[in-house]
This record gives sequence, C-alpha cells and structure tokens, in this order.
Amino acid sequence: MSRSLVCPGTVSRVSSVLNRDTRQFGKKHLFDQNEETCWSSDQGPSQWVMLQFPQRVRVSQLWIQFQGGFSSRRGRLEGSQGSQALGKILDFYPEDNNRLQSFPVPPAEVDQLKVTLEDGTDFFGRVVIYHLRVLGEEV
Repeated sequence: MSRSLVCPGTVSRVSSVLNRDTRQFGKKHLFDQNEETCWSSDQGPSQWVMLQFPQRVRVSQLWIQFQGGFSSRRGRLEGSQGSQALGKILDFYPEDNNRLQSFPVPPAEVDQLKVTLEDGTDFFGRVVIYHLRVLGEEV
C-alpha cells in the first residue's frame, strides 16, 4: 500500500529560497499540507529538491503542485542507495497549472532522491511548489 514516504526523519535540501526568506518560502512548506504556504526558489536555470530518507524506500509515485506561471516544463527524478552516485529513474513533463499532478515512478529502491526541475515557465527561472509528495513503501 502506497503512503507518503516523507517523515520527520527525512532530511531535505533545496537549491535556493527566494530572497533567502526561509521563514516565508522555505523547504518546510513543501511538506506541511498547508494550502497557504509554498517553497519558492530564487532565480536560476534549474532548481532541485533533495530528500534523504532514514531507511530504504520503494518509490511508486511523485506528486507536485506548482503555482501556475512558476512551474517547470521538464523534470528529472534521480535516486541512489548508500554512497552510490545518483542515477536517473524518470523524466517527467509537468503542465503549467495549479493542479496537483501525479507521475508514476518505475519501481525504484532508494535511500536518497533528487527532483530536478528545468526549463521553468517563469522568465527568471523561479519555481513555486505548494505540495511535494513522494509515495511508496518502506523496504
């Protein structure tokens, strides 16, 4: 049974935060399930979110809700186990809208995931995400 894999023991990192204002736009807002908060990146050609899980997990789905106008046209999901280098799991192509989008993930057992967002719809390369969910099961 798939469930959210992000837990209190999951360590997350992001490429940037708008104006370094982590209180208002920080990474914690990716997972807080609050419709009023979001992670907002600073400018750049690509943005990323890195997740390190406290145990090995089997990922089955990736859910992302962007703010329309601040989304990505192309995404890549990479993962690794232990100290191995990240390897590509999936390329995905989000739509530029406000809906929660779901992307099925081929079975992948990982300790670490990296979601890279490229080709942003915003002229400056900013990305705004209201919700990021990684679904699957513990191994």
